[in-house]
Amino acid sequence: MSTEINKLKLVWEEGQKTTHEKTQLPLLDFNALISSIISIGPFYYYIIDFYDMSLSNISASIYDIQGFDPKTVTFDNILSAIHPDDMEFVSKAEAATVDFIYNQLGENAILNYKTNYSFRSKMKNGKYELLNHQAIVLTVDENGRFGKSLNIHTNINHIATKNNNTLSLLSLNNGPSYINIEITSEKEEYTSFTKREIEIIKSISNGNTNKEIAKYLFISEGTVKKHRNNIYQKSGCKNAIEVVNKSILQGLI
Repeated sequence: MSTEINKLKLVWEEGQKTTHEKTQLPLLDFNALISSIISIGPFYYYIIDFYDMSLSNISASIYDIQGFDPKTVTFDNILSAIHPDDMEFVSKAEAATVDFIYNQLGENAILNYKTNYSFRSKMKNGKYELLNHQAIVLTVDENGRFGKSLNIHTNINHIATKNNNTLSLLSLNNGPSYINIEITSEKEEYTSFTKREIEIIKSISNGNTNKEIAKYLFISEGTVKKHRNNIYQKSGCKNAIEVVNKSILQGLI
């Protein structure tokens, strides 16, 4: 497993997108930040410093979920828990994230997007279950390289047990979001949702009717129906239940 871990670390090192200097963590409201980006289910979080791969701000719940002592756990411990068959996917997902951000979104977007994908990991009871990984870069150095990142791992095994092998990059400031990025195929494909479509998806997940959504967003019911049809078409879903389930897996809600 150590070989696979080293290959994963090379994804950041070879891309030269990790900082070569210490970056200072800004003052953060962790409760507000975390509650805005987690999925439904038991979760833990930590901050990774790409300068030296050290961890900080580790939540106590990491012990309940994966059995790691928050006082002594290392990044290698977390990586070692990844299912061996999912390690290659995680490496490709991280490489695709770096490529998409720097080559399509641009360096100015680094702090405005969160990364989302899933992988199987060993739990405290020794069984492998599906975790949803979400990461938001908190700092960059003067050259625009990754500094510190907040990572959140949510157990979603009650929603799905099979990895869909896709990556999502979700806007944190009302920009377009990109989901279902295929990283295992030669041709890169993805689905892009607008700010309005994401608002409607979140309203659907809350059980709101078209009339209620229209009133809340100050638009007509006809416009809501049009957006819903676009959402179904883009996501490949047939109904609201499928949209909500897929959106949870993609980190949209």
